[in-house]
Amino acid sequence: MAEFVKVAKLGDIPEGEGRNYPVNGRMVAIFYTNGEYHAINDSCPHMGASLSAGYVEDGQVSCPWHAWRFCIREGTWMDNPKSPLRCDSYELRIEGDDILVHVPDPAPRTPEAS
Repeated sequence: MAEFVKVAKLGDIPEGEGRNYPVNGRMVAIFYTNGEYHAINDSCPHMGASLSAGYVEDGQVSCPWHAWRFCIREGTWMDNPKSPLRCDSYELRIEGDDILVHVPDPAPRTPEAS
């Protein structure tokens, strides 16, 4: 069962930027804007670029490869918010000076029928 995992300390992520961290088998992008931290999957669902390296503005991150924009709170694809395409978002909390994130265990794989 996945637990909250310490990924960084307060102050490790500059205002208006993101950093990525491995958590429970996934890369997670943590963003710090307007005094708040947010966590989404670091991999752009379009072609896999690291979203933590993207430009952050107005609660959105732009993919550094093709400028697709995602909400850093919910992972919604901002260029087409009604689309099911999105990045997973993760629960995050602060304990003392530590930033912790919870990434659920992946769904169990089922064998393919032959």
